Amino acid sequence: MTTHLDAVARYRGAEYRRLFAAARRSLERTGWDLSGTIGVTNPDEAERNGIIGITGRYHRAGIKRIEITLSELDAAVHTATGLSLTELLEQIGPKLANRPAEAAKDATSREEALRPAYQSSLYQTADWYRTWLNELSRDGTLTKLLAQRETMHIVAQATRVLEFMENRPKSSAPITLPALAAAVTHNTKALNHGISLSTLVIRALATRAGIPKPTTAEERRDLWDRFDVILDDLASRVLVLNLPADGTGLGEWLTGAARFGTPFYVTLHQIINHPITIAAPVVYVCENPAVLRRAAGELGPKALPLVCTEGRPSTAFHRLARTIAAGGGELRYHGDFDWPGIAIATNVFERHEARPWRMSAADYLGGLATGDDHVKLVGRQIPSPWDPRLSQAMCEHSKAVYEEAVADPLLADLQGPAICTR
Repeated sequence: MTTHLDAVARYRGAEYRRLFAAARRSLERTGWDLSGTIGVTNPDEAERNGIIGITGRYHRAGIKRIEITLSELDAAVHTATGLSLTELLEQIGPKLANRPAEAAKDATSREEALRPAYQSSLYQTADWYRTWLNELSRDGTLTKLLAQRETMHIVAQATRVLEFMENRPKSSAPITLPALAAAVTHNTKALNHGISLSTLVIRALATRAGIPKPTTAEERRDLWDRFDVILDDLASRVLVLNLPADGTGLGEWLTGAARFGTPFYVTLHQIINHPITIAAPVVYVCENPAVLRRAAGELGPKALPLVCTEGRPSTAFHRLARTIAAGGGELRYHGDFDWPGIAIATNVFERHEARPWRMSAADYLGGLATGDDHVKLVGRQIPSPWDPRLSQAMCEHSKAVYEEAVADPLLADLQGPAICTR
């Protein structure tokens, strides 16, 4: 006697696999609608006989495609097993999905998750905020958060963080990241890197600033600092030489170091907690500490004010640059003649309205003439808007010229009168 289980087991055979796979795809796509038609293309002999056995309809050998309506297959399955087609497919496994129902549920969940964000005052007043929300909906971020069951509260929390930052008085002192997290979520670690809430807020801030999403710790630190949120005010630092300043604490230390022509590291913590003013009309900026070291060793206190980014500018550098600009000072920047160096220079020029310092095509070609041991340029060509011929010349010669190789003319520019120590 053939049992119910025997009938189900029979339909697990290889001869039925493609037929039931086609039925599964159609049912899942249409929400278990039985009005469609499915088929098996170029069936082998076992598949042909299996379909004949299910439907009772003959199909000749060598037929190119056998088609069957889902309603007919459902009736045949029910006669053989007592189960509907959908019940049989679930018995065979895996569980049958209902894509339209799932899509509708996801849409409802997304709508519920975004409702607090749409009700925010930022939605009416800030283009960047609407762009951020649209991107979250468009690029799959919300779908991923839904799968992790985080969306319902994470988006609302991110909105509250952004509102808190937007509504802080402009005159407020910078706030630390843990303090910001606690003020909004009552959890000091809620905005730590890698947590979904932090990721959402960082994306919003990058959109607001009109820059790409940060990928490094320094870029994240700098982005938070743009909005007066401090991550690690001790790790971020900048190297300076002969930069006297007014102000207790840091101002006194800088002025004392300048008196002796001594290089001095300034941390972001010092800049924030010991406000200074800088009255230097011109401050030179280099990329490599070897240049500053030579200036200190050869010129000492006679060198003009010099700041070193030590590669990609830190948050401390950007803060110090803003302080210099606020005092009426002008930055003049020089860096490596390679593609990362051009990118750094572009950022400094655009962000701080700095001027190029021996960063022309002629300066690059002059550096090439100093020797033949220059390394090959690598990476993608980057334009040099302040002198388009520079990028063209670098691409043509395909050689990098590092700052140390052209330090002599830089030091000649830095030769000046002794720093006033007031």
